Amino acid sequence: MLVKALVPVVLLLAVVGGAFVILRPSLSPQIIPPTIPACPHVASVTVGTFVVPAGPIAGFCQSQLVNAAQILRAAQSYSLSVHGEEIGVMTAIGESSLRNVNYGDTAGPDSRGIFQQRSNYGALANRMDPYTAARAFFLRMQGIVDWPDKAPTVVAHTVQRNADPDYYTQYWDRAVTVVTALNRTVPPPAEPAS
Repeated sequence: MLVKALVPVVLLLAVVGGAFVILRPSLSPQIIPPTIPACPHVASVTVGTFVVPAGPIAGFCQSQLVNAAQILRAAQSYSLSVHGEEIGVMTAIGESSLRNVNYGDTAGPDSRGIFQQRSNYGALANRMDPYTAARAFFLRMQGIVDWPDKAPTVVAHTVQRNADPDYYTQYWDRAVTVVTALNRTVPPPAEPAS
């Protein structure tokens, strides 16, 4: 009789114990590294004064980094600070992942280029040229009173008129990484001849 009473208890303990072993967290959890794109092995290219490597930098390969270098060139043409460069790159990451896209979306079917600029920015050819598109972005950015003192996402939102004013915040760190890396590739100025 005692054996008959213990059988259900033993079975219950076996099921509970088995479930614990199967469902418990591993004592040594696996750490999965972030996915890093396999960038094509290509030679560095020069864009203005920037030497653009194959990548990846902040998850971007050379074709995207070339567009970032064009943004930096445009910022330089206005003598903007590194902070201004970072805002430009952040915005383009948020709009197109630094890709020069020839299509829009539901909110802006006429949006094109790295900044997804609409037709009120001018001719399609200008919006599809990363340098010219970046100059148009920076021209509008400089029209914002005290833009250097505002949060980067607020500046980008004011220029781009995105639905979410905080949308660009998530791209800030990657933009800083890209701008820092590309600015390191600028050759130092030549020493004056004596």
